[in-house]
Amino acid sequence: MDWQIAAWLVQDGLTNGAIYCLLGLAIVLVFAVTRVIFVPQGEFVTFGALTLAALQSDNRPGSVWLVAAIAVLAGVANVVAALRGRDRARLGWRLSTDVALPLVIAGAVAALAPMKLPLGVDVLLTLALITPLGPTLHRIVYQPLVGAS
Repeated sequence: MDWQIAAWLVQDGLTNGAIYCLLGLAIVLVFAVTRVIFVPQGEFVTFGALTLAALQSDNRPGSVWLVAAIAVLAGVANVVAALRGRDRARLGWRLSTDVALPLVIAGAVAALAPMKLPLGVDVLLTLALITPLGPTLHRIVYQPLVGAS
């Protein structure tokens, strides 16, 4: 084995180990706060990697449509909660943060995807697109479970 191959293997092992370490830490932190094992945490890592790969190959990532669909579902959940009499005062704020912002980001990423952009810009677009998934999933999945047994 050549020293270059060994260096590549060590670098790959350290990178994969760091990713698994951060993922495990995130799962433990979420469990410590909510007492719920948040198994889909790894999906965010996968969505981020696949989105970056699609952007690097100048394709529109499928996560654009996922973010748009989840934003619309969060908007429906906010409107239903407001109609039931809860959080009417903050409906405008919630619609702007849970619906408008993710839709604007998804539209921007969809428009910029075919362009040949540098890696740093693609990384920032990936972070901007995947980050809203956390709060919107919290809104449509975990908030309704707060009072459940």
